[in-house]
Amino acid sequence: MIAILDYRAGNLTSVERALRHLGFPCEITHSHEKIKNAERIIFPGVGAAGRSMADLRELGLDTLLHERLHAGIPVLGICVGLQVLFDHSEENDTPCLGIVPGTIRLFPRDLHAPNGERLKVPHMGWNEVTFASDHPVFRNIPPRAELYFVHSYYPEPSNPAHIAGRTDYGITFASAVADRNLVAVQFHPEKSGPLGLRILENFCGWRGGSRE
Repeated sequence: MIAILDYRAGNLTSVERALRHLGFPCEITHSHEKIKNAERIIFPGVGAAGRSMADLRELGLDTLLHERLHAGIPVLGICVGLQVLFDHSEENDTPCLGIVPGTIRLFPRDLHAPNGERLKVPHMGWNEVTFASDHPVFRNIPPRAELYFVHSYYPEPSNPAHIAGRTDYGITFASAVADRNLVAVQFHPEKSGPLGLRILENFCGWRGGSRE
């Protein structure tokens, strides 16, 4: 069973529908027992970093997520579920989980495309992800893939080796990160059509190693 982490965030049911469409058993849950028994964990979410961290701590899911990652369980973070994995977010000046070294930054106000067009924040819509590594979760995905984003903050990993994908939106930022049995993406695979479903399917078959 795949546990979809329920920490009162938005967009959980979209992930559940996508997994059920693919034929994978899953459950939206904050039950520690069910999460401990899950074969994989998906950590999605739409919301603010400060509120998300407060809810994770209140439910005891911050500690549990550390424990399951340490135990080698494959984990996929999506959107805010990526952002709070980092050390700190500029959103609400929030200390986060500290699983991935680095900081979550607010997009600069004065963003422009190469043609000079002013870019809006939040970054919303389809954009290209250039995958930097042949990670199993991104296998059979084109090296340059159009995927769906909705966010105002972006990850800045301290260790470039953790960057698995990059996207340009006025600046170049890390749109996918990977480290051992953890993969996390800033885009929404559950809203990204066939390529997004392929990423979810790859994750559901992944055993947690860099080449498995």
